[in-house]
Amino acid sequence: MPRSAISYAITDRRQYGTGWPEQRSGLIAQAERLEAEGVDYLQLREKDLPVQDLIGLAREILSALRSSGSGTRLLVNARADVAIAAGADGVHLPSGEDQLTPAQVRRLFAAAGCGRPIVSVSGHTLLDVDRASGRMEDDNRADLILFGPVFEKVVDGRLVVPGVGLDALRAACGLAGETPILALGGITAANRATTIAVGAAGIAAIRLFR
Repeated sequence: MPRSAISYAITDRRQYGTGWPEQRSGLIAQAERLEAEGVDYLQLREKDLPVQDLIGLAREILSALRSSGSGTRLLVNARADVAIAAGADGVHLPSGEDQLTPAQVRRLFAAAGCGRPIVSVSGHTLLDVDRASGRMEDDNRADLILFGPVFEKVVDGRLVVPGVGLDALRAACGLAGETPILALGGITAANRATTIAVGAAGIAAIRLFR
């Protein structure tokens, strides 16, 4: 993958055991490792954690990242309030009509006296990309669009999640204009270069960065 390609890691504490203390330690160690590897973004996706645990974890990860002057930016999945309380760099917005918009997230950060947040959004269709790239509403333009799943997920020979494919990714990249598209879903060391070749600005993944 080209050095200029964006790398965006997503957490999953379940890969670090079943107990909260070991999961917490695993996530902090993962953040330190990803920072050393030069990963650009880390999305804290532990959406089922109690709010206070999530805020505390975000603060500890930020402390680990910033103690070394890291350029890795921490985004909190869905929770602008948690991101603001923890001092995170921004928010990731899943798809869905019940989610905040990028404009609303920015207003919340401004009202709290925080700087301009980085806002990434999930996109599964070209309509999602059209909206998130600001072609329909300029003030709702996202900073990054995670598009996918690009590749299918197969478990024990059974199709679990179908992929949209490289042609759809190419179309999304063309539609997004200047808004970076990150390929998401089934990304591996073997196939990530093909996503860059069709126009993606980088990749987003859970398992690739574990």
